[in-house]
Amino acid sequence: MKGKLVIFTAPSGAGKTTIVRHLLAHIENLDFSVSATSRPKREHEEDGRDYYFLSPMDFRKRIENEEFLEWEEVYEGQYYGTLKSEIERLWAEGKHIIFDIDVKGALNIKNTYPDDSLAIFVKPPSAEILFERLRNRGTETPESYRKRIKRATLELTYEDKFDVALLNDDLDAALIQAEKIVGEYLENE
Repeated sequence: MKGKLVIFTAPSGAGKTTIVRHLLAHIENLDFSVSATSRPKREHEEDGRDYYFLSPMDFRKRIENEEFLEWEEVYEGQYYGTLKSEIERLWAEGKHIIFDIDVKGALNIKNTYPDDSLAIFVKPPSAEILFERLRNRGTETPESYRKRIKRATLELTYEDKFDVALLNDDLDAALIQAEKIVGEYLENE
């Protein structure tokens, strides 16, 4: 079975990961596409669950071998991408696939599978609130925080390139709306 693709994208801190985790827990036959990255693993992360952690050299070799559906060097020396084998694995299991991915990767997947995907942009209430959420995470160095702010400012301009914009002002309301949007999409054959 070739399933459907549900693509969630947003700048860091907009809440897409929280929404994706909620949907995975509440919608049957939906599974998560684990991205690959060359960035260092954080303490709480697990290889194969959160990301496939690859060395930069291994990542570049896989690019050369055309093993990625999409990939991007998000920050200098830090690559992120979706392995074609991950999509094939999940479709072989009869699953619909959900993505938690950056805006450029989301557009690449949408362009590759225009008839089999729904792309949802998670919109923060404002840029200022987004920046505050990033600051309050406490996971960034001052330099990485500046990079994220710069990138997020650009990514916020991409909202109109996606099928749906989902406002995450009130998390409970956003979760209910996300369930409705995705549920209706998956039910329509």
